[in-house]
Amino acid sequence: MIIDTALWNSLPVPALMLDGEDMIISSNPAAEIFLNMSTKALTKQKLWDTVMIDAPLEAPFARARANRTSLFVNDVDVGSGERAPRLCNIQFAPLQGSDDTMIVMISPREIASRINQNHSSEKAAKSAIGMAEMLAHEIKNPLAGITGAAQLLSMGLSPQDQEMTDLIVEESRRIVKLLEQVEQFGNLRPPLLKPVNIHDVLDRARQSAAVGFGAHMLFIEDYDPSLPQTMADADQLLQVFLNLLKNASEANKEGGAIRLHTFYETSLRVRRSDGTQARLPLQIEIIDDGPGLPPEIAEDVFEPFVSGKENGTGLGLALVSKLIGDGGGWISVDSVPGRTVFRISLPLAPKDFQTGEN
Repeated sequence: MIIDTALWNSLPVPALMLDGEDMIISSNPAAEIFLNMSTKALTKQKLWDTVMIDAPLEAPFARARANRTSLFVNDVDVGSGERAPRLCNIQFAPLQGSDDTMIVMISPREIASRINQNHSSEKAAKSAIGMAEMLAHEIKNPLAGITGAAQLLSMGLSPQDQEMTDLIVEESRRIVKLLEQVEQFGNLRPPLLKPVNIHDVLDRARQSAAVGFGAHMLFIEDYDPSLPQTMADADQLLQVFLNLLKNASEANKEGGAIRLHTFYETSLRVRRSDGTQARLPLQIEIIDDGPGLPPEIAEDVFEPFVSGKENGTGLGLALVSKLIGDGGGWISVDSVPGRTVFRISLPLAPKDFQTGEN
């Protein structure tokens, strides 16, 4: 296992390296400062005994280690015996080239707050996101050339050799799909909130699904026609519905039913990050009778890079969650074999919009 020491020591966020027994085998200078402990004091210590994390993460972390996947946890208190807890985001990721080594990166939320308060830092953050979008765009260009070259090569090959070129084409297209979703995450345009009839958007999504990816499914409309309008970005809401309908259709490849249910619930309130409460009475449920979400990912299904589909990017539902959250709504999921319910809760449009007054 070869580690670039200079790169490791230059990481701006606290980072720890763990062996297969969750013992700390290395820490960078940022971690020493954050935890107020030296590398010598941290080394050969059990992560869960040394770093105080106010969340039950041992089981999800064990699954991430076993599957060699990443795990993201937001808004959790992290500290040590020598340092008071601070609100952080944490990322666990496998070290490439190693069978069992994992890296833990801790991002204190104070850093994000300072970025929001400092104009120059905010510009730098936007530039970084723009750079990611640009790289995604530039990578797609050579991938198109690789795909085309593989397709040309396949024309003169035997069926056995064509399997290899088909694999190149298939994997190249999968990477392009992932890059397109990365580009969507980099879209900094805020939602354009206007009064929207939920059923109009649902019908557009249903019609599109019924003639495309969901042609093998039965769509059942169970609407409350008296629902008032919501404040939402209609295009982004359509994207959310299409994504959820596609997931339900792909989970039920042999055919099944998707029920679109809307209703009004006066009691639902959600506490926002600033401590205020939001009233979200408009409810949309997309219900399918497929096999359900794998239990090991059900709790983390809205996190980036968490997917229950083979070769899935794990960005689709994360994007759905981002779009709903940016628009002031809430999304949740309840899944058992034979019944998966994605529930979206949205706010009312103000009364002057409801009545047509200005």
